[in-house]
Amino acid sequence: MYSAIAVYLMAFFAYCMEWTFGSSGAVAKRSADLSIEVLEPAAAGAGGGVALAERPVVVLREGGHDGDDADDRGDVAGGNDRADRIGRVAVSLTALGFLLHAGSVLTRGISVERAPWGNMYEFSTSVALMVVLAFLALLWKYPVRWLGLFVTLPVLTTLGVAVTVLYTDSEQLVPALDSYWLWIHVASAIVSFGAFHIGALASILFLFRQGYERRQADPTRTKPGRFDDKLARLPSSASLDKTAYRVNAIIFPLWTFAIVCGAIWAENAWGRYWGWDPKEVWSFITWVAYAAYLHARATAGWKGTKAAAVSLVAFSCFLFNYYGVNIFVNGLHSYAGV
Repeated sequence: MYSAIAVYLMAFFAYCMEWTFGSSGAVAKRSADLSIEVLEPAAAGAGGGVALAERPVVVLREGGHDGDDADDRGDVAGGNDRADRIGRVAVSLTALGFLLHAGSVLTRGISVERAPWGNMYEFSTSVALMVVLAFLALLWKYPVRWLGLFVTLPVLTTLGVAVTVLYTDSEQLVPALDSYWLWIHVASAIVSFGAFHIGALASILFLFRQGYERRQADPTRTKPGRFDDKLARLPSSASLDKTAYRVNAIIFPLWTFAIVCGAIWAENAWGRYWGWDPKEVWSFITWVAYAAYLHARATAGWKGTKAAAVSLVAFSCFLFNYYGVNIFVNGLHSYAGV
């Protein structure tokens, strides 16, 4: 695990270097959310003066619209060859770290001859693994290298907390957890948690990118923002909004499946499907929050800032369900020793 963390750290610094050495090239500066409308030249004055064109009016379209305009791509390197090479090295290091990480999780399971999800340390390392896997899967199909920096940071944070605070020696499961439902229920929850990380990251980046686009559209603005050069290389806010929606919409059924499997497992272990245990309550709250997000987008047409806010609230519920409930609230789902 420490080897994986070291490689992820090198990948993180490589992504930072790519952002540092990259430049805002013509492709990177293109914003699908901005359109410039130039007014017709003013009529010549009565005295025969030269007609002057009015100041162009920049019209900002709210992020989250549909259509081809939302399908632009980010370009961290911005056409800089050195930055592009560093970015490719960063991806290779991420893939290597993933292999070492997967090997660590696998050997942990082999050492106790069970699924390696019996405590918070094991669950955390598995969730971090799924975050990286989701990123690499997206990268295999879409040009989302711009997401690498923002993926490796929470992965390193999660693994750092896992090995320093949450670490627990390998041991057998308590009887209630010793079931084949562990493979089904917890695996579904781990994949869901990992993918929801990507959706939350896209929502956060959407808010930053939208702020940049609004500053660009402000006719009174004279100085660029401190990070405008970096934000210009992200995809448009509409594209980020669409990415968050697609990821959350695809994973939500799996999260629903995880909750249903948990209820079935609870009936087998404790003789009831639902007992309002703190973990069950917060799992339901998280499900309602994500359901509200998807419902608002599908029926009320919520996109952009409102949708991003609901998405982040839902992910915050997921985080509290994991860290807050497991550590600070006693219940049947509390992990021993943490």
